[in-house]
Amino acid sequence: MDKQNFSRGDVEILGQESLYSGFFKLLKVKLRHRLFGGGWSREFTRELFAKAEAASAVVYDPVLDQIGLVDQFRIGTLDSPYGPWTLESVAGMVEEGESPADMMLRELVEEAGLHAKELLPVTAFYPTPGSCNEYTHLFCAICDLTEAGGVFGVEGENEDILFKAYPAEEVFNAMLQSRMNNAATLIGLQWLQLNRTQLRARWPAWP
Repeated sequence: MDKQNFSRGDVEILGQESLYSGFFKLLKVKLRHRLFGGGWSREFTRELFAKAEAASAVVYDPVLDQIGLVDQFRIGTLDSPYGPWTLESVAGMVEEGESPADMMLRELVEEAGLHAKELLPVTAFYPTPGSCNEYTHLFCAICDLTEAGGVFGVEGENEDILFKAYPAEEVFNAMLQSRMNNAATLIGLQWLQLNRTQLRARWPAWP
């Protein structure tokens, strides 16, 4: 890969204004940055959707070769051709003082009623860096899905979540043209495709 050209020190923040502050924040940022051709850009503004760190876990049972997905309403996919109920990996926002891994173990219980046998770090990424600073930590949660399934969620947060397990091949065959049309889920599933054989060899049966 090419050597990195610039770093945080090559951006100058000239001003910042809060446009909205609620569960999320919307900021108006005035800035300038260095240019590839030399010198500095002119001053310009960007709206930044500011969010807490997030984490997501693709749930996999290597013994049964099944993948667990949550089914829930999402306002962002209201106009999706597949409808506003999406199939996703288990995910959530990291709370203050909480590590991404600890949050993920909590969300597995809240959204799926599961206790992971192991939580494998995969990667971390920015889903929409052009307008949002959300940083998502991605895991693979190794779980026994033998008796998994049901309706979960925190009632006080208006969560109505259906969790089900599906054969891995069925998920892989459908994932690119389906209600699994969200970044964290697709990245997690693609990682699982690459590592599925090793995971099955490591866990041929539950102890």
